[in-house]
Amino acid sequence: MTEEIEPILEKLDFRVEEYGKNRYYFATFSNHELVIAYSKIGKVFSALSASTMIEKFGVETLLFSGVAGAIGDLKIGDLIYATKLAQHDLDLSPFGHPYGFVPEGSVFINSDKSLNLIADEVASEMGVKLQSGVIATGDQFVASRERKEWIGKTFGADALEMEGASVATVCDALDTPFFILRAISDSADGSAEIDFDTFLIESAKISASFVMRMVEKI
Repeated sequence: MTEEIEPILEKLDFRVEEYGKNRYYFATFSNHELVIAYSKIGKVFSALSASTMIEKFGVETLLFSGVAGAIGDLKIGDLIYATKLAQHDLDLSPFGHPYGFVPEGSVFINSDKSLNLIADEVASEMGVKLQSGVIATGDQFVASRERKEWIGKTFGADALEMEGASVATVCDALDTPFFILRAISDSADGSAEIDFDTFLIESAKISASFVMRMVEKI
């Protein structure tokens, strides 16, 4: 969402280009040429945005920041990066496949280890608690305790959201290193809608600041 990139754009002088019914922001920061976009919500739009950034605008490394719902012990405001990602709403189980699997693919896609190490360094320097784990993606805003618990059990997931695994799929297919950071904005249960509205802005600021520190280190 636009709220998730506004804290980044506030730090930059940029120009804007429209493509594919979305806006892309171009800026220079810490000796890097940046292309910044909000992916819009869901797997289709995020895959389109990631593909556009890589194929049209030549992005060589992709950093994704945003918010997510908690599974397990994560609290609102906590930061987590994905070691691997899965699509929790991809279901070919009637054909004997595990949840999240598609033929010629895999249930999980691993993120870039070198970028994850940079994130660990940034967290240490900032004095920020940063966790790592499995992030599950689906085209649904989960506000059900039962659904959340199923996702956690099935995929070993620590957080859930609506874009990460589709971005990972694009980056994996196009050999582009990627990093997925999420700040917890809600509990992904019956109170998720209230939590999300309340903590979206603050959580977005946290994750945006963290990613910009990573850019400085790359």
